[in-house]
Amino acid sequence: MAERRSGCPINLAVEVLGDRWSLVIVRDMMFGNRRHFRELLTGSQEGIASNILADRLHRLVAHGLVSRSPDPTHRQKVVYSLTEPAIQLVPVLAHLGAWGRRHLPVSRELAVRAELLERGGPELWDRFMDELREQHLGVPRPPGAGSVFAELRAAYEAELARD
Repeated sequence: MAERRSGCPINLAVEVLGDRWSLVIVRDMMFGNRRHFRELLTGSQEGIASNILADRLHRLVAHGLVSRSPDPTHRQKVVYSLTEPAIQLVPVLAHLGAWGRRHLPVSRELAVRAELLERGGPELWDRFMDELREQHLGVPRPPGAGSVFAELRAAYEAELARD
């Protein structure tokens, strides 16, 4: 890990997450359930280069935001998982998406999830974090909890169908 410039919490967070790709990778793992290198590479609408993806995944693992484990279905693949600190970025990404919707020229189909997250607020974020903990950490969700991931995907797909 590189030496830190200051102990300011905002500075430290920006040092970990402030490059062009780190939050996009976390976003794709969180909202796209992309867990393999190839899925992250080909599924990114922003067109990340493979060497950049490899570097950012390495950095996210080093910073403890992503874990890496062998894929039980394929000997030569690894599965990337969000860790608890990355899962706790849900409110940050919800606020970032809400800000982007208000101030930047977003596309409707890509903004619909941000809109749902903003409208759902902390209660929805908590449910989504519980679902991510189940998907990535193996922590069971409370019984009867609906899938926020499915709600977000359905809203996105409905917007795509509308066009």
